[in-house]
Amino acid sequence: MEGNNNQIKTVNLRKLFKLLLQKKKVFYKVWAIVFVLSCIWIFPQPRYYISSVTVAPETGGAEAGGGLSSIASSFGINIGAMANNDAIYPILYPDLFESPEFTVGLYDIKITTAEGDLTTDYYTYMKKHQQPNWLTKPFKDAVKWVKKIFTSKKGHLGEDGKISSFQMSEEDFALMESVQSNITCSVDQKTDVVTITVQDQDALVSALLADSVKQHLQDFITEYRTSKARMDVDYYQELANQAWTDYEKSVKEYSDYCDAHKNMILQANISERDELENKMSLKFNTYNAMNVQLEAAKAKVQERTPSFTTLKSVVVPVKPAGPKRMLFVIGMLFLSSIITAFWISRGQIVEESV
Repeated sequence: MEGNNNQIKTVNLRKLFKLLLQKKKVFYKVWAIVFVLSCIWIFPQPRYYISSVTVAPETGGAEAGGGLSSIASSFGINIGAMANNDAIYPILYPDLFESPEFTVGLYDIKITTAEGDLTTDYYTYMKKHQQPNWLTKPFKDAVKWVKKIFTSKKGHLGEDGKISSFQMSEEDFALMESVQSNITCSVDQKTDVVTITVQDQDALVSALLADSVKQHLQDFITEYRTSKARMDVDYYQELANQAWTDYEKSVKEYSDYCDAHKNMILQANISERDELENKMSLKFNTYNAMNVQLEAAKAKVQERTPSFTTLKSVVVPVKPAGPKRMLFVIGMLFLSSIITAFWISRGQIVEESV
């Protein structure tokens, strides 16, 4: 039984190589067909460029845990983020990029192509100025035509007349998914360093968009972190305005009374004048107090405004990132060679195994 097992596992490699060498014309035919089909498939694929920017966002407050945070970071645990009072901290930024509200907010970004022949917003650029794959375009157009028959094209617009992130048409939803696939965000859990990567068919557009997305992210986080402080500013500004109005009213009352009673000799008139003067002083003190609170609220807004330190600036890419046409063709030729060799030698392998 042991001898039979050894015989099953033995394959004559010399004989196998000789067989493959005899069938070299088959390989030539397969290579020619695969080469042509690979070229037909890969060369119509539009070129794309990749730009990236790396930033270190400020996380609210000092890092908690002291030396313990350094030990925890080596295990991929960020104590500072866990102790942070903010609901949106760097580790959640990738999830933020998948938010429809955040993605739709990118549509107004102004872009210019490398050739300088187009300047428009990102939404129009993605919808009307993308270079299609002429090989698959007829099939995609046919599918779109069929979908338009059975689905509604119109979506719901927001109050400002722009695309609503709450309810979109199927076409706008597909566009949003395309934008989300082109723009990615990754975060180093140990250092909170954020890397924003943008892929686009135009080199300049990819660079402009990467820088604009960084700014959009900073504005989004700033608006979130300062929302409570800005509400306080509006509140104290309203109180200060009302206090100033009350003070001006008390000043007028005091002035009118003094003008009407220039030669006051009665104690009742003097007491009423003093009462009006005290009321005017009280209104002025209230106005001063509201101003102090207002300035403190404004300082709180500045304190809560995060800073983003750019570690790696955006550079307009010189060479396209893909598709790797030669590597694709070589890979397909290599794969076809393995499949062809197995198909030719399958009879001998079964025979040697018996």
